[in-house]
Amino acid sequence: MKTYIGVALAAALLLPAAAHAQAGKPFVEARGSVKSVPLPPGGPTPRMSDGHPDLSGVWFAGPTGKANNWSVDPESPVKEDPIPWQPWAEAKRKAMTRVDLELTSVAVNCGPVGTPGMFSENAYAHLISTKPGQFIHLIERNNRWHVVHTDGRPHKPVEELEPLFYGDQTARWEGDTLVIDSISIDERSQIEDGWFHSDQLHVIERLRRPSKNYLEYQFTIEDPKVLVKPWTSAWRTFTLSANDEDLFESFCTNNENPGQLEKLNEIEKTRK
Repeated sequence: MKTYIGVALAAALLLPAAAHAQAGKPFVEARGSVKSVPLPPGGPTPRMSDGHPDLSGVWFAGPTGKANNWSVDPESPVKEDPIPWQPWAEAKRKAMTRVDLELTSVAVNCGPVGTPGMFSENAYAHLISTKPGQFIHLIERNNRWHVVHTDGRPHKPVEELEPLFYGDQTARWEGDTLVIDSISIDERSQIEDGWFHSDQLHVIERLRRPSKNYLEYQFTIEDPKVLVKPWTSAWRTFTLSANDEDLFESFCTNNENPGQLEKLNEIEKTRK
């Protein structure tokens, strides 16, 4: 079952959270009833005609080959270095409430996720297709897609660049790892969980397939206007769909009553 928390569900979750917090009770996130069972490696890494790993397949975040939204097991936190915010940016981020995070979410605003949000801010299935010289990535969420040349060509000249949600992208192979380099990224694109960025954002994404059933993803953020230094995520696991699922049509519609979240925001701010 593929699910995503939109405004209505977010409001339903946050209203009780605000009420419990006011009563002195901690917020507890609900869990489901599905037990996660990791997939085995499944065999050796498939390869394309040029010898590079074939990253093609339908992939889900996590180790089970399916959506884990309702797992009884809480998601294990990935060990990563703290984000090296500049002081002003850290203060801005810490001042954001849970409702602020919802209001800035592309899920609420029905906006494009962009780079690296296609991987870092997507709860739906990923369909990846690779062939020599080309990487194609599609996700169910709003039927989004992008295509990247993997022949190591340079970025466009500076005078030809314009802000794009995916940015100006180029890619190359470093051994068995595909490295995607993106610049000129629209400031409205998503990194993850309220992580805002400037027009100087530079994203380097890495993809590798250590076995048939597993895909690993990592990204590096460079943003001299917001961060003190570059930051690199841990390697994140994706697994091949256990049922070889098709991607469904899934479009975001304009949310009819975002004022609900505004009211919740006022409640949350009075508790600080």
